Order: sequence, then C-alpha cells, then structure tokens
Amino acid sequence: MKLAYIVALAAGLAAVAPASAETLLRIGYPGTGLDDRPFGYGDYIAIGHVKQLVEAEFKDQPDVKVTWTFFRGAGPALNESLAAGQLDFAAGLGDLPAIVGRSRGLATEFLASAGSHDPLYLAVPPNSSIHSVEDLRDHKVAQFRGTNLQIATDRVLEAHGLSEKNIRFVSLDSNAATAALVSGNVDASFGGSEYLDLAKHGVVKIIYSTKNDNPTLGRNSGLYVTADFEKAHPDYTAKVVEAFVKAAHFGADEANRQDVFEIWAKSGLPAESFATDFKDERLAHRLSPVVDDYIVARYKDQAERAKAYGLIKKDVDIDSWFNTKYLKQALTDQKLEHYWPTFDAKGQKLTDGEVEQTRAATN
Repeated sequence: MKLAYIVALAAGLAAVAPASAETLLRIGYPGTGLDDRPFGYGDYIAIGHVKQLVEAEFKDQPDVKVTWTFFRGAGPALNESLAAGQLDFAAGLGDLPAIVGRSRGLATEFLASAGSHDPLYLAVPPNSSIHSVEDLRDHKVAQFRGTNLQIATDRVLEAHGLSEKNIRFVSLDSNAATAALVSGNVDASFGGSEYLDLAKHGVVKIIYSTKNDNPTLGRNSGLYVTADFEKAHPDYTAKVVEAFVKAAHFGADEANRQDVFEIWAKSGLPAESFATDFKDERLAHRLSPVVDDYIVARYKDQAERAKAYGLIKKDVDIDSWFNTKYLKQALTDQKLEHYWPTFDAKGQKLTDGEVEQTRAATN
C-alpha cells in the first residue's frame, strides 16, 4: 500500500513538472522610447530586438526563453539590475556606467561594440542668447548624470575651456530633460537625436554637435554578458553574439537605410529625425560591432577621465575586459571579417571595410 502510494505520487509529480528545465536569457537595454515605450533607437541592438534575431537563434530550443527589459533609468538602473543578478546581457550599455559597474566589482565581459561615434547635440530654446558651448558658463543645463552622456558632455566642456564647475547641472532623464527645456526650466540640454524633431519644428534650436568637432568626442556603448552566464552557457553566448552581428550587418547596409529608420521610429521618434541624424554619414560608421583600436582607446580614456572626475575611486583594468572570441567567430561564420571600417586610437579611419568598398564600386 505504501509503495503504491509513493509510485502514484511520483507519477503525479512527473505529470505536472516541466518536461525540461527552462533557461531564461535575460537582456537589459539602457533606455526607452517616448512615453516609456519598450523600444530603443540609434543602434543595432534596437534592430535586433524588433526583428527578434536573438529569439530566431533559439527557434529550435523551446526551453530557452528570451526576455527584454528596457530601463528608463538608463545605465545606472541597468547596473542595479545586473548587481541583483536579474540580467544576463547588457545590450547597448554606455561606456561610463559600464566602467562604473566594473570599478565596483560587477563581473561582466565586453563582447562587442554596440555603438560608436554617437554624436552629442546641444539644444537651447529658440530665442536663447546661448550660441556656443562657451556661452554655457553659469547657466542651468540638463544632463543625464551617471550615463555615457555625462562623461561625453564633460569632454565637450573641456574641449571648449569649461568644466562642470562652470555649469549649473540638473540631473534629468531624457524625457524629463526635453520637457524641462521646452518649458524653460533649464537653459540648455545635451542629448541625442531626440532633439532633432523639436528643432525641425522650431521648438528648440541646435547650436552645437560633436559631428563637427574632434572625432574622439561623442558616445560609445557595448554588448556585455555576465561572467557567470558566459561560463555556464558559452554556446548560448555565441548564439546571442551571432544574432547581434546579423543585426549590425542589416543596420550597416545602406540598402536598408529607410527600413532602419522605420525600425527606430517604433520608439516614438519620427524616422525623419534619424535621417537628419545620419545626414552625410554612412550607417556603418556607427552601427559596427567591431572592437578596433578606437574602441579600446576610448574605453581606456573614459576610465582615466572617470577617475580624474571623481566618478570612480580606483583604476579599471580595460584590457582584460574584452572577450572578443565570440565576435570573431560570428564575423567568420557570416563572412564579415572585413566588412566594417576600422579606426585608429585618434578616430582616423584605417580601412574602409567591404561595406564602403562596395558602395564605391556601385557609384
């Protein structure tokens, strides 16, 4: 009787238990679209999300479930989630928050560049007396503190003879900064392509862009995996990188220019803003997964500046952070080893890449 009960109980438990253990593959993205829409923009990560390319890599593995979380609090909020063990991948995480996280012991590995040469725009009210970066002295300026926007802004100020001590900064996220600028609660705001549509309609005026300045200015971001996940699931990590390289390839192809802008428009920003943002610029210039001398130099420089500015307390080992074996394999598998242009540490182009050579041959 007792044996029969145990057998029956075991059979019942087997009936309700899952056939196989589910593996969650948790991706975090540092930002949202307008009105907190769960869509990114401006990078190939957002393309991979909309086209569900990561999910496609696991179509034959129903036990793997891919989840995405979009953080309105950007990099700092994503770092908190990483520290709490709630994410496996940080996709598109900006350089400063990633460096801060590493300095505080977050065990991540840098898999690929997720964006580079991302320009910074300085927006002011249309009737403002501010006409240059130098004119910002003693004014109230919105800045998303703790994100890659902060250290990028600091570098712009430094290049124009100013520092944070000369500015009255107000820490606001992108949506709040835009509202504060339009309402007149701040005198200026540093940001990205979110200001271009407002400028088109005369709501704000763009008075400066890093696109016309030193090529090492601007913002950079990366694709990261937690060390624990990579160690436990190297095969899954490889698939994720394969997916995002496919996204980058799609995004870098000029034949897909309008499609890319329409994908980003799911964020709530109009496609026309991205057309303006990328005017006279090739998509491949920014949408590249390649870790070249430029990327390595930028992260080393940003780490040094973060310490000098008091944003971190100790040196950060950058060289050991890069784990590009998965990227190299994905590029080889997809025959894209020489597809993207590469740049030296000072931001000067070293090679055009096959994407540029193909364009030149067809012109």
